[in-house]
Formats: sequence, structure tokens, C-alpha cells
Amino acid sequence: MNNILKLIDKLEREHSLSLAEYEFLLENRNEETTEYLRKKAENIRKSIYGNAVFIRGLIEISNICKNDCFYCGIRKSNTLCQRYRLTPDEILSCAENGYKLGFRTFVLQGGEDGFFTDKVLCDIVKKIKALFPDCAITLSMGERSEESYRLLKKAGADRYLLRHEAINEELYSRLHPEKMLLKTRINCLQTLKKLGFQTGCGFMVGAPFQNNRHIAEDLKFIEEFQPEMCGIGPFVPHKDTPFGEYPGGSAELTCFLLSIIRLIKPNILLPSTTALGTIHPEGRELGILSGANVVMPNLSPENARKKYALYNNKLNTGAENAFHITQLKNKIEKIGYEIVTDRGDIRKD
Repeated sequence: MNNILKLIDKLEREHSLSLAEYEFLLENRNEETTEYLRKKAENIRKSIYGNAVFIRGLIEISNICKNDCFYCGIRKSNTLCQRYRLTPDEILSCAENGYKLGFRTFVLQGGEDGFFTDKVLCDIVKKIKALFPDCAITLSMGERSEESYRLLKKAGADRYLLRHEAINEELYSRLHPEKMLLKTRINCLQTLKKLGFQTGCGFMVGAPFQNNRHIAEDLKFIEEFQPEMCGIGPFVPHKDTPFGEYPGGSAELTCFLLSIIRLIKPNILLPSTTALGTIHPEGRELGILSGANVVMPNLSPENARKKYALYNNKLNTGAENAFHITQLKNKIEKIGYEIVTDRGDIRKD
């Protein structure tokens, strides 16, 4: 027990552990050490961000994807998926609705859909920026060329989220088809950082074939890469994928890892994800109490939200619906936090 507490203290002090130490933490956690870690993470988060929780307006612009990731409900081979693509005007309408509701960051997320060429996507970014110059734009549109990322940055995009999914090459290859390479993903992340994006990586917790060593390697990568954002959430299976019958990840381990990541990089922008809210009725709140400081309710049209099904039973109603912002605010206030109208940029620690 004392060894684990000492490791947590070391992580708080140095923001770094060895691979073996991360693995030891994962393998020997219990209720007492989890709570000790959680309190450390919450205190650090409050020292930098206070009680503020940043909201991002999520706009799921397309569920058409050229990729065939084995875990994803919108994978190319899923013929049961009802495909859709928002028009540029529909995307702008979502942003206009979001601005009226108080959102000052919009997250444009979608599959790797060839319709969204550099020109199309840059035009959308420019129009949102022209309408709402006080807002930030986050893109989550997968792997693109360096020139594409450069053009998007020039158009006004501020942030880019590209989850690395697994830094272990063998595990990455078991989650993705052969033509998708980990080195390509990492090159994209390094390029985004070089170009000045606030860059986000992340991974699934409890993915098929994942073990504690793999997670320790992911934590070490986050420590070394120093992203401005990190999106982690439990693996939730989708019935129409090769992993449809695999067990999902746990809320408990996800929250434990959120706390570790907060200690690794105290000022990180850390979402409490929809996936966490999907597997636990109070998942979003537990994530915030574990060190997260971002939530992303959905601004997409209702018919699109139902079709953007990355996994089974994905939440898209109630507090997940951006139009029910009051419900979300009440839930956050009940645990002692406050949703703020803010771009929510990373702060100096």
C-alpha cells in the first residue's frame, strides 16, 4: 500500500514514472489508493482551472468513412450503418444554434469522408470563424497530409484531436486493418504539434487484447508527447463489428486513468466522454470528479446523432443533447462545478 501511495506522490511531484511504475500502479490499485489518487487529481485540476468545466459543441458532420477499424460502428464494411453527411450549410446552422446556446468552441468530428476535401473543410472553418471570431474550432477528421493540416490551420482551426488508440504496435495492428499503420498516426500527431495546433491524442480503455502493460505504454507516450488535450474513454462494443461480442471497458479504470493523466500534465484539457456516460448513469460526473474538465454535448441534428453510432447505445439525448444545456448545468452544479461560457483554452500550470 505505502509503495503505491509513494508512487502517486512521485507522479504528482515529477509528472513522470517509469513504464514498470505505471504498470505497478495499474495492477495494484484498490479503493483506498484510487481515492487518494482521485483527490490529488481534483486538487491539481482546481488549482489551475478552479471549478470551471468547459463545454464544447460537438457537430458530427459525417458517418461515412474509408477506414475499417475493427471496433468502430461506422467502419466501411458495416453495411447496416445508415450513412449520412451534413451539408456545409447544415454545419453552419449547427454552429449558429450552438453560439446562441452559449458555446464558444465547436468540435467538427467525422469519419474519413472523401467529400471533405481541403477546400470544402477550409471553407467551412473560415465561415464559422467569420461568423463567430470569438470561438475556437476543434477538428477531429482523422489522418490527413501535412499540407492539409497546414491549410486547415491557416483557415482558422485551433485544435485537432486524433486519438492514437494504442502506442503498442502489435496491439494497434490487432485493432486496425493491415493498411493502417501506427507510424502514420504518430507522424500525423507530430505534424499537428509542429504546425501549432492544440493537439489531442487518446485511447480506449479496456479495448480487446489490451493489458496493463499496453496502458502503461500509452501513459508513457502521453507523458513524452505532452498533448494539450487527451481523450480517453471506455471501449464500448458495437454489435455490427468484429468486436461486437467482446466485453467493454470499465468506468472505474477509466476514472483512475483520468486521474493519472491529470497528474502527468496538470494543465491538460481532459474530457469526461460520452462513452463514460454511456456505461455508467453518473459517468460524466465521475469523470469530472476524477480530474476531467471538459464535456462535449451534441449539437448535431437529431437524426444524425442517432446514426453516428460508434458503439452500442451511444447517448444522444438528455444532458448529452446540447439543446438541454440547463439539464447539463444542473448535473454539473450538483457535484460542485460550474459550466462556463469560454473558449476553454489550455492554461499555464
